[in-house]
Amino acid sequence: MSPAGSFPLNYPGDARRAFGSDELTRRFARVAQLEPGSRVLVLGAGPVNAAVLLARELGCSVVAADPEEALLVPVRERVRALGLGDRVEVRRVDLGQPGFPDGEFDAVLIQGRVFSPLAHSLRSLRRVLSLRGRLGMTFPSRVGRFLPRASMEFWEKRLGAPLLLPRELLLAMESEGYEPESVETLPEPELDGLYQDVESHLEGLPEAEVQVLRQEISLHREQHGKPGVSFSFFIGRRKEPGEKPPASRDRG
Repeated sequence: MSPAGSFPLNYPGDARRAFGSDELTRRFARVAQLEPGSRVLVLGAGPVNAAVLLARELGCSVVAADPEEALLVPVRERVRALGLGDRVEVRRVDLGQPGFPDGEFDAVLIQGRVFSPLAHSLRSLRRVLSLRGRLGMTFPSRVGRFLPRASMEFWEKRLGAPLLLPRELLLAMESEGYEPESVETLPEPELDGLYQDVESHLEGLPEAEVQVLRQEISLHREQHGKPGVSFSFFIGRRKEPGEKPPASRDRG
């Protein structure tokens, strides 16, 4: 999971996360068919911590991992306070060498964090999934028919590749060995709220990061309620070479 260029896309650690709700975590758990003892990697610790929910409500065995030690401190404290040390392992990881064995996890969940280019993330995370394991991850996406040139150039520079539509994210997932299952895009009010929260947490960040985030927020607000860029959360199941497609639900 080695980052390249401007990756990871950094946002303030205490700010709101896209798709960080308990509701989304529970929906992902249903799609991934998680049950007591399922092994789950929650990559990207944050103020809304899915690891605790998955361990408490479903009895999963969870690894909560992040490259930033400061973000892991409150997670460790909460796990200790709730007595979940036997179900949740909190681990700092090097994105270049995460150190997870092949097929280690039944599911991988990334809410509101973008650690590396799309193809690289899909490829490297597939390796750590068990057979039929699910990946749920967040990535910027293009929405609507019109994308202003300034936004297009900003995001292509930041991602090192053109922005994809949500359905194109699913196609990218399929090309990397997954069976795409669902995709959703952050609604406009939630995107507005996310950027308001990010803006309130800029103090203390390195100046270079602040400049990039202010430009991102400004480009969003210039669209006057019609954003051309949002974030998508999409889910896919690890598919094996030669696997037959699922049976059609259309019985004619």
